[in-house]
Amino acid sequence: MKFNFLNRQKNVTVNHEGAKAYKMTPELELYSAVVTTGLNDSFYESGNERLERIKNLMAKCDTEFIARLAVYARTEMYLRSVPMVLLVELAKQTSGTDIVSRTVSNVIQRADEITELLSYYQIANKRTETKKLNRLSKQVQKGLVISFNKFDEYQFAKYNRATDVKLRDALFLVHPKAKDESQQEIFNKIAADTLATPYTWETELSELGKTKFTNAQEKKRAVAAKWGELIESRKVGYMALMRNLRNIIEAEVSAKHIRMVCEYIANEKAVMTSKQLPFRFLSAYREIKDIKSGYTSAVLNALEDAVMHSAKNIKGFGYTTSVVIAADVSGSMQQPVSAKSKVQLYDIGLMLAMLMQSQCKNVTTGMFGDRWKIINMPQRNVLANVMEFYRREGEVGYATNGYLVIEDLIQRRHKADKVMLFTDVQMYDTKGVFNSFENSWNRYKTIAPNAKLYLFDLAGHGAQPLDVRRNDVYLIAGWSDKIFDVLFSMEDAGNALTKINSIML
Repeated sequence: MKFNFLNRQKNVTVNHEGAKAYKMTPELELYSAVVTTGLNDSFYESGNERLERIKNLMAKCDTEFIARLAVYARTEMYLRSVPMVLLVELAKQTSGTDIVSRTVSNVIQRADEITELLSYYQIANKRTETKKLNRLSKQVQKGLVISFNKFDEYQFAKYNRATDVKLRDALFLVHPKAKDESQQEIFNKIAADTLATPYTWETELSELGKTKFTNAQEKKRAVAAKWGELIESRKVGYMALMRNLRNIIEAEVSAKHIRMVCEYIANEKAVMTSKQLPFRFLSAYREIKDIKSGYTSAVLNALEDAVMHSAKNIKGFGYTTSVVIAADVSGSMQQPVSAKSKVQLYDIGLMLAMLMQSQCKNVTTGMFGDRWKIINMPQRNVLANVMEFYRREGEVGYATNGYLVIEDLIQRRHKADKVMLFTDVQMYDTKGVFNSFENSWNRYKTIAPNAKLYLFDLAGHGAQPLDVRRNDVYLIAGWSDKIFDVLFSMEDAGNALTKINSIML
């Protein structure tokens, strides 16, 4: 993200390591915080500090920008929880306009997001009982009325769960008006709690779990048969299938069913429709890579094919553009993106770095910690490349000496066109020269005046390591491969905030 600072000293601050850094505008900081959060405890922030910072930043931003950011986070960055926070907090600070209702209807993409929104509304407004939600914001209510008419019986039934705010509670709170008789019949079933039990892998396996088997072998055959039936039904969604690859392989389903799984996972249309965050493929790959089965390699290959399909729309760069890609493997990057997740910032950075690397023809890749090390990898096997980087991360230590990437370019007098760092941007110098990254970049620009620096912010802590006053340094934030669309919009004098502000409500 490029932006101007008129007063250099006014915007100087320090990062979490105590190194010199520069403040962001409220809009840029909110964007960065939102698209890099699962509302989790992070390495530098504890408890609900991230949530409080988002709320404080919202108070400094234009309401229409917040509304568009909520839509952007849900539809472009594929985030689910944090857009609900933006909606509820926006309703608390906005009145006399229909912007909230329009935003709610644009953000809600799944039936369970209706109840998730109400659940956060209850927490945010300190309503201790569901029945007290009847003092619901009129604008939130209007948006949810529209949302209720988006879904059919199967979609409602699939997410009709015993959560704090149930679907039946939501119906009575919102009072949606059915668009036709068929929809009214569905609403009646929600009210009476008589929605047809959906055919899903969860419900089918749950029913199977109630069966009493005479021995372990009988149960194993039944589980294998059930997974075969589910696979043939084509009712197991793409993400659910990826999450269950271990279960499917270990169930020892037939060769026919393994082939069907591989074909679906590697199907280009299915990949593009599923809109998976890139690290989901890595999670699946890592979960099954050590399974002792003759089919493991075939499934791993299917995942690699899927990733290549997902990377197809990343434009990349050709033989004439010199690209340097550096992945931050410092200690602060080895933190989970949310409390219950096995995925770390580290994983996201490596995955995005390897996705970009796969689309570049003239590219130098490596990782930095205490040291910077070039590690050239083939462009084909993205997931295997990530795992190789993961295996070797201890080779460079665990500090965040990102400036060494630039110092290496200076020493080799290598004129790169684009230098990309995938990092939490909490960079510093373990030798104590806190502004060395900025100094290194300024010196490098005398050697390569046309070089551009891209900082892919994966943590959203709120400061960057140098004053990006010129049009040669950009900040991009997020965990989705959509961040590369932002990168290319910059080539056309655009940026992430411009893209967000262009969203129609």
